Amino acid sequence: MRKTGIVIGLLLLSLLTACDYFQKSSKEVVVAECYGKYLYESDLNGIVPEGVSVMDSIQRVSAFIDSWVRRQVLLHQAENNLDKKDLDLDKQMEEYRNSLVVYAYESQLINQRLDTIVSDDEIADYYEQNKEDFQLRNTMVRVAYVIMQGDSKQVANLKKLMSDPDTLMLQNIDIQATYYAAKSYLDVDQWMRLDELTNIIPIQILNAESFLKKNKFVCFDANDYTYMVRFVDYLLEESTSPLEMVSDDIKSVILAQRKKAMINKMQDAIYEKAKKEHAFEVYVGSPTLYESN
Repeated sequence: MRKTGIVIGLLLLSLLTACDYFQKSSKEVVVAECYGKYLYESDLNGIVPEGVSVMDSIQRVSAFIDSWVRRQVLLHQAENNLDKKDLDLDKQMEEYRNSLVVYAYESQLINQRLDTIVSDDEIADYYEQNKEDFQLRNTMVRVAYVIMQGDSKQVANLKKLMSDPDTLMLQNIDIQATYYAAKSYLDVDQWMRLDELTNIIPIQILNAESFLKKNKFVCFDANDYTYMVRFVDYLLEESTSPLEMVSDDIKSVILAQRKKAMINKMQDAIYEKAKKEHAFEVYVGSPTLYESN
């Protein structure tokens, strides 16, 4: 705080030498004025953190003041060029405040009462009833791949392990890949898009369905590397996504539906309570209610 005072003092000194210093009727020290609006010394609290040099502090405070002035100039220009109806923001601010209050209350209600546990049976039931919503937009594959330097002496050994699906012992491959491979991916339980794979493995695939039907293992040399890919499973574009691929999305949908149902129930209950207590009156007979604008 003391450093901020020193910095502001230095700035004020420069102002005094440049022009008449202004002091509003308030006891607070004014550091800037723009079109009748004032920036006070107290508004600069917290601008200068501890440990900052005096020169850096002056720069920070000067930048803050300049930003404030620019903002006021722009605001003045806008106020003088907008229609009066555009400047009447009271209703908009009230609606914004009301939305924030309602949102805060609904969020509190959801945090306190929403059941966030979604069972596997619920997910499976939703999946079965809405399979048409889970069509794939891309061809998906489950693969294991290893990329090795082409001159590695371990290429033949890893090729033997990768090429035989009966001996696809991922633990053994993982151990050797850790030591000898430039890059490897062995999580065959996870699905990935075929185009993501071809961004890593330079395979030329003209027809995905034909290629995946014919090739379970691919090994080739390119750019001084040997690429080995074992295709474990695939799903063609526009086929139905497997449940394990979309289970997280389904859970999110179910929770969103619960939230909506809870909010609707709360709103209906509050409305009915207010109705029973005669808390509101609707004057449908008002002569101006149905007049067209």
